[in-house]
Amino acid sequence: MGERTDAVVDRGQEPRERRDFDGPLLRVEDLRTYFRTPRGVVRAVDGVSFTLERGKTLGIVGESGSGKSVLSRSIMGLLPKRNLVRTGKVFFESRDISGASTKEMRHVWGAEMAMVFQDPMTSLNPVVRIGRQLTEGLRLHLGMNRETAAATAERLLSEVGIPEPRRRLEEYPHQLSGGMRQRVTIAIALACGPALLFADEPTTALDVTVQAQILDLLAAEQRDRNMSMILVTHDLGVVAGRTNDIVVMYAGKVVEKAPTRRLFANMKMPYTEALVKSIPKLEEPSHTRLEAIGGRPPDLIAPPPGCRFAPRCPYARERCHAEEPPLVEAESPDHLYACWYPVGSPEYLDSLERRAQSSDTVAVGGGN
Repeated sequence: MGERTDAVVDRGQEPRERRDFDGPLLRVEDLRTYFRTPRGVVRAVDGVSFTLERGKTLGIVGESGSGKSVLSRSIMGLLPKRNLVRTGKVFFESRDISGASTKEMRHVWGAEMAMVFQDPMTSLNPVVRIGRQLTEGLRLHLGMNRETAAATAERLLSEVGIPEPRRRLEEYPHQLSGGMRQRVTIAIALACGPALLFADEPTTALDVTVQAQILDLLAAEQRDRNMSMILVTHDLGVVAGRTNDIVVMYAGKVVEKAPTRRLFANMKMPYTEALVKSIPKLEEPSHTRLEAIGGRPPDLIAPPPGCRFAPRCPYARERCHAEEPPLVEAESPDHLYACWYPVGSPEYLDSLERRAQSSDTVAVGGGN
């Protein structure tokens, strides 16, 4: 392998060349992340595989407890080693980083891959000024002196839309609003020009207007830097127009994976359909009741046999409770789903018709 001639250039820092490699930027193969607990082994991530090309955006979607955040931290090696069992392979720029030590990963964190956490108030150090938190990585990874790092930090804050950036460098996190704190965490993550950015629920605690601003900012930075991004969220509406591909997770497993447009046009997994139906729609009247997914996610220490979504799936049949469905291809090899009776199948339509008849019967009975 040789050196790339197309050096990565980030505003406010020296060009840094990335080494050449073949294949996708990130490749995850059968990753399993378990936690030993007094009650038993929690299967938080249970056999996840996917690839991500340079410059592309992948959305990882699922309810709370589906394993999407643990997946991100497991890929980056950010989970505590105590009680952790991790198997499978993670290749970054063709390098196997699955077994890398914390010391080895310190050269990767920030410099080659970085994360924007969902709660900036806990991810930022409350007793350290913003300026120091920004310049730390610049001095460590890029070898900048104090003056150059401070100037670069000021430019980064300006780049992410923070007014009066020089003054903000001297302030503490509690002196900033929630939206500004999130912009600071984005600036810190982007400071050393990583090739891959994880955005873990980056808009959770923000109001709707600020959410859109943060997502637009991430998209703009990604385009400017030719950076790959993994956007982790529980909201399919967030990833609809901002990702190239989507991975839908449920109970630690991938249940559907497809290019974004194809997934929304021809979803196969009833869980994906349920997530879409739970999104508020602008065309509906005010105070329209939102559709919720009944029941609750399974216990990952003792998941149910068969399909893990079957106890909550309105279309489940006997086979769903007995046999676990494998990931299979839909109409194209880049669209995979795990369901015995996918959306649109004869069995699915039959279940839909029976539900409609049952609702009509209840409605008529109630009228009498």
